[in-house]
Amino acid sequence: MKRRIVVGLVFTLTILLCAGLIWFNFFRDKMIADFFANMQPPPQAISAAKVEAKTWTPSISAIGTAKAANGVELAFETPGIVKEIKFKANQSIRAGDILVQLDDTVERADIQDVQANVKTAESSYERARTLSTRGYGTEANLDQASALLAAARSRLARLEATLEQKALKAPFSGVIGIPRIDVGQYLQPGSVIASFQDLDSMKVDFTVPEQMADQVKLGQEVRLGMNETDLPFKGRVTGKDPRVDPKTRLVSVQALIEDNKERSILPGQFLHVEVVLPEQPNVITVPQTAVITSLYGDYVYTIDQEERAGNQVQVAKQVFVKTGRRRGGVLEVLSGIQPGQQVVASGQNKLQSGATVKIDNSIDVTKLDATKLANGQ
Repeated sequence: MKRRIVVGLVFTLTILLCAGLIWFNFFRDKMIADFFANMQPPPQAISAAKVEAKTWTPSISAIGTAKAANGVELAFETPGIVKEIKFKANQSIRAGDILVQLDDTVERADIQDVQANVKTAESSYERARTLSTRGYGTEANLDQASALLAAARSRLARLEATLEQKALKAPFSGVIGIPRIDVGQYLQPGSVIASFQDLDSMKVDFTVPEQMADQVKLGQEVRLGMNETDLPFKGRVTGKDPRVDPKTRLVSVQALIEDNKERSILPGQFLHVEVVLPEQPNVITVPQTAVITSLYGDYVYTIDQEERAGNQVQVAKQVFVKTGRRRGGVLEVLSGIQPGQQVVASGQNKLQSGATVKIDNSIDVTKLDATKLANGQ
């Protein structure tokens, strides 16, 4: 009898223990689920920027090639042997300076003979004119003497011109390049001596799409530089072709660079060009880093105030926007947001719509170099 009672008590206790364990497991799982369901994730640290309505300065971007306002490849018009080279590479030359002298010994000898013939022809002409005036000479003799004098003077002028061509002079002030000839070398007409460029006055040739050609006007300001994000030089549009290239659908434009006294720009150099267009007021803008591109369109995260668990918190909300032009790290927004709102400028990769955020603007991403941002620096 006692044994049955003991067995029954042990069985009952075993059932109660198992039931308690089962209840405890269910209770524990429910408490854990309730804890995580009610637990709010910590706010994400982001940087924010204000949506602003600014005065927008639109521009037309292009790629150009620099060229000297005055630049030539120097060459002789007449053949001859190089007698003297009077310049060195990269030397500054003034207009009229002699650069290369060809051997002109024969021409200088011939010119004395021709000068003597001119004097003889002048004397013959004076005698014939005197005799004709006094009635002792005929008009035919006077005409013949006049023709001989004109022929002699023509030969002298031709020889003086040839002698002048034996000395190559600088057509303008500038910097000369590497000499491509040697003393004693025989030169044919058209042989290039050196490159000669006026580096103080530079131009830039570039093209714009035919759709934008009517926006380019003479005298319009242009900005130029070797880097797309740094355009330190200024210029003015001086010319535009009156036709569209049917092959490229582009219009050629030329601008004069206003200041190159330090000679930072060289002929043939690759340049980024921006044609500055008239300003436009009240254009809604945000930093380019604030806009995210997805398969469904461009969007930003706006920052709003909400009450959660009795506390005011900052919440990021996804808003799709329509974007326009870009310039200098700033993006035009055509619709979706209004001036005065705040948007997330960086840290969006950690966000979902409705997430709480904490603004930390210790680093102003709107002033960082766009190249560094693209590289994650």
